[in-house]
Amino acid sequence: MITSERLFGRLLGRTHAGSPVPARSAPRLEAGIEVRLDPQGHVLEIHGAQHHGVVMGNGPARLLIDYLVPGSTLALEGTPVDWQGQSLDLAFQGAGSHVVHTRGWVQPHADGWLLQLLDISDLLLGNQQAHSRERCQLLTTHMSEQVRQCSPSRLQAVVSDMLQQVAQLWHVPCVALALADNAQAGWTIYSAFHRHDAPALWEVDQPAGSALDSLYGQAPQRFEPLHGNREHSRLNGLFANADGFLVPYSDHQGVCAWLLLGMYPASAHPPAMGDNDWLQVCAALAGPLLGRLREVQHARQMERMEALQGLLGSGWWEWSPALEQLQLAPPLAASVVPGQSAYLSREQWLGLFHPADRDEVASRFNELLVHDKACLLCARLHQADSTQPAMWYRLQGQVLGAGDARRIVGYMLDVSDIKNQQQQAAAAHARLDNVIASSPAVIYVQRYAEGALLPVFFSASLQPLLGWTLEECTAGELIEWVHPDDREQYFARTRQLLREGSVSSRYRLRDRGGAYHWLLDEAKLLRDDLGLPVEAVGLWLDITEASEAAERVRHSEERYRMLVEDSPAMICRYSPDLTLSFGNRPLATYLECAPHQLPGINLSRWLSAQQHQAFVQRLATLTPEFPVSTAEISLQLPGREHAWWVWSDRGVFDAQGQLIEVQAVGRDNTEVRRAQQQLTQSAKMATLGEMATGLAHEINQPLNVMRMAIVNVLKRLSNGDVQIDYLQDKLNRIDAQVQRAARVVDHMRVFGRRSEIEQHLFNPAVAVEGTLSLLSEGLRGKGVEVRCEGLQSLTQVRGHVDQLEQVLINLVVNARDALLSKRETDRDFQPWIALGLQPDHDAVQLWVQDNAGGIDPRLLERIFEPFFTTKPIGVGTGLGLSVSYGIIDNMGGRLSVSNTEHGARFCVTLPGVVATA
Repeated sequence: MITSERLFGRLLGRTHAGSPVPARSAPRLEAGIEVRLDPQGHVLEIHGAQHHGVVMGNGPARLLIDYLVPGSTLALEGTPVDWQGQSLDLAFQGAGSHVVHTRGWVQPHADGWLLQLLDISDLLLGNQQAHSRERCQLLTTHMSEQVRQCSPSRLQAVVSDMLQQVAQLWHVPCVALALADNAQAGWTIYSAFHRHDAPALWEVDQPAGSALDSLYGQAPQRFEPLHGNREHSRLNGLFANADGFLVPYSDHQGVCAWLLLGMYPASAHPPAMGDNDWLQVCAALAGPLLGRLREVQHARQMERMEALQGLLGSGWWEWSPALEQLQLAPPLAASVVPGQSAYLSREQWLGLFHPADRDEVASRFNELLVHDKACLLCARLHQADSTQPAMWYRLQGQVLGAGDARRIVGYMLDVSDIKNQQQQAAAAHARLDNVIASSPAVIYVQRYAEGALLPVFFSASLQPLLGWTLEECTAGELIEWVHPDDREQYFARTRQLLREGSVSSRYRLRDRGGAYHWLLDEAKLLRDDLGLPVEAVGLWLDITEASEAAERVRHSEERYRMLVEDSPAMICRYSPDLTLSFGNRPLATYLECAPHQLPGINLSRWLSAQQHQAFVQRLATLTPEFPVSTAEISLQLPGREHAWWVWSDRGVFDAQGQLIEVQAVGRDNTEVRRAQQQLTQSAKMATLGEMATGLAHEINQPLNVMRMAIVNVLKRLSNGDVQIDYLQDKLNRIDAQVQRAARVVDHMRVFGRRSEIEQHLFNPAVAVEGTLSLLSEGLRGKGVEVRCEGLQSLTQVRGHVDQLEQVLINLVVNARDALLSKRETDRDFQPWIALGLQPDHDAVQLWVQDNAGGIDPRLLERIFEPFFTTKPIGVGTGLGLSVSYGIIDNMGGRLSVSNTEHGARFCVTLPGVVATA
C-alpha cells in the first residue's frame, strides 16, 4: 500500500528517501487547483477542476493574507521565489466555515509563478478519524478494565474518574452517567463531572425523572432547546436549557443507561467522532458498570436470603432421583444436622423426625415422589434431650417441570415458637377449665331470646355457694331469689347489659338455706356478625364479708368525719399545685363558702406572689423521710385584712417518692400576730419618745441659726446697709437649715408608720443611713464620735427596712446611754460608736460597737429577755432588745452580743441576696 506521504513525495518529484529528482524526469500531473501569482505573491487567476471550493476575492489580493486561513501558514514567508522547491501545505477559506486543505508546489510561469495544489481534505479527515478511533479504542479498553477490576466500594469514584477523562479528551463542560431506577420508575444520576469553569448541571444520586424514556434509544441524540421538537422539550429541566448530547446503552433489558454531555453544541463535536464511536464509549463504561452493580445486587440478595434462612433456622431442600439423595440448604443443614453432610439418604432424612411424626412424613414424602402430590405438614425433629422444647418444622414440597426437567424441591420453616405457643395455649385452656370448675366465683352464661336472658350454664361452684343446681335456675326462679329491695336494681342491670353491652352491679341473692349473699355481678353481652345479641357471659363473686366490712368502715368514717368537721382547726387535703380536694367546715367558714364548694378551689387565690412562691418552695422540700413542714402563712381573706395562719403540712408520696397529695392542719394566728405587730409598733414609739430630746435639739439647732440670720438681716435693713450678696448668703443659709429640719421631720414620720405586710428586697445600708440621719447630729452634740465602714455593699436582704432601722436605733441609743453614763464618772473619757456592714459568703453582717466597757458576762444570757434592762428604775421599758430580737428572727436572721476589749458589740446577721451593680 502506498501511503499518503509516499504519494505526495512522488507528486512533488521526491524519492522514497525524500531527495529531489530532476524536474524533467517528474511525470506531468494535472493539479486540482492552479493559482497564477505575480512575483510579489498577488493572486492573478485561479482555475482548475477543484477551484470552486475556494472563496475568490475581487481584484488582485495577496495569497497569504486574503485567501488562506489565518494562522495556518506561520512558517511561510516572503515571495514565491522563496517558496520554490518546497512542499506547501495550504489551508484555503471555503464556503461558509469550510476549510479546503491542499498540498502542492510552486514553479515559474511566464513572467510570474504558477502554484499547483491537490485537495487533501478527505485524506486528512481519514487520518484524524483513524487516530480518533485508536484513542477511543484505548480509552474504552482502559475504562472497561478499570470498572471490572475495582472493588464495589470504589465503583462510583472510578466511574467519576472515567467521566473526567471523557470530558478532558473531547472538551465537554459537563458529563454524567444516568442509570435506570427501577424502584422509582425513572432515571438517577449515578456519577457526574463538570469543569471548574462550568456550572454543575447534575449531582450524584439526583433523580433525572422520566424524560429520557421519550428518546429513541438506538442512536445518540442531540438536544437543542431552540430547535428541538416537543418531545425533546421535556429535557429542558435536565439540561438547564443548554445544548446537549445523549448517548444510549442497551442490553437484554432494554435501554438502561444514558451518557449525558451538557453545554456541548454540535459545533464543538470533533468531526472524527461518529455515532458508533460514542456508542462504543458509552458501552465501555455502562456495560461493565451495570454488570458489576447487578453482581453486587445479586450478592446482597443472596446474603439477605442466607441471613433470613439462618435467623429462621429454615431453608430449601431438593431430592435428586438419580442419586437417591436429598440436599439441604447450608443454613438448614447447620440447624438440623450440625457438623454433618448436607446430602442425606431417604432413611437419614426420615430419621431426623420424631418417631410420633415419622410415619406421616414418610407417607407424604412417598406421595410426593410417586404421585406428584404436593406435601404440606408440621412435624417435630427427634431430640436426644427430651427436656428441651420441641423443634417443630413446617414441611412443604412440590414437583417442578416434567420429563428430564422434573425436579422435586421443597422448603422447611421453623415453627417451633408457634407450635409451642399453641400447645401452651391448649394447656392453659385446660387449666382454665379446671379453674372455672373449682373457682369460688360462679361463672354463668345466659342465652338471649326475644329480649330476655335465659340461664343456660353455671359453673360447678354454684352449688357450694348457693346450694342450687342448673336445673333449678330458671329465669323465673332466679328473680325470686333476688332480695325484694334489690329486684329493681336487678332489672336495671339487665336493661343496661342489653343496651350498653357490659354491666357491673351489686345485689343480694338468697341461697337454699334462706340466707342472703351479697354478689358482685360482672357481665358482658356477646353479639354475632350482624351485631345482634347472642348470649351474656358473666360471673358472680360473693362479696358478703367485704360488703359488711365496708359498711362498718363507712360508719367508722362517719364518726371520724364528724370529728374533722367539728374540729376548731382547719383541716384539708390538696394537690401539689395547691388545688383543694377536701376541706372541713372551719376552713370553709374562713373562705366564706360552703364545704362542698371547697374541692377544686386553689389556695393560691388568697396568697400574694411572694407568699405563693414561698409556699411552693416549702412543699418542694418535703421528702418521704421528712414529710412534715410547719410555717406561718399570710393570706388576704374575703372582706378582711391580712390574716396569719400557722400551717402544718404532711406530704403523701407514691412508690417512686413523688409527692401526690398534701394533708394540712392550720390554726388562725391573726390575733397573736397583730399583738406582736402592736408590740413592735409600741417599741418603735417608745424609741421615738426616747429620741425626742435629741430630735428637739436637732430641730432647734437649725431654728437658732435661722433666727440669728434673720436678726442680722433686719439689723442691716434698719441701718440701710444691705448688700445683695450678703442678703443672698443669709437666705441660702436659712434655706439649708429649713431643708435640714424637714429631712429630720420626714424621716420621723416614715419611721413612725406601721410596717408593710409583705417583705421586700432592700440594701441594709439604707437602714444604716436612716439611723445616722436621725441620731448622728445628736450624738456629735453630746460629744460622741460616730464611726462608719462598709456602707458601699451591693448585697441585699429581704424584710422591712423600717424594722431593721428600728433595731439599729435601739442598739445605738443603748450604746449612747452607756457611753454617757460612763463619762459622768470619767471626764477624760472619749466616747465613740462604730456602725459597720460587711458581706459574709451568703449573708450580711451589721454591727454596732461602743467603747463603754461592755456588759457584765453574767447578764449576757438574759440580755434579750422581755422587760429585762440594766438601766435605772423608771428609765426604759426592757422591751427594746426583745422586740429587736423578734424582728431579726422574722427576717430569717440572728441578733447576737459579745464583749470586746473596748466594749459591747451587737451583731445582726441576715441572709443576703447578691444584687447586680
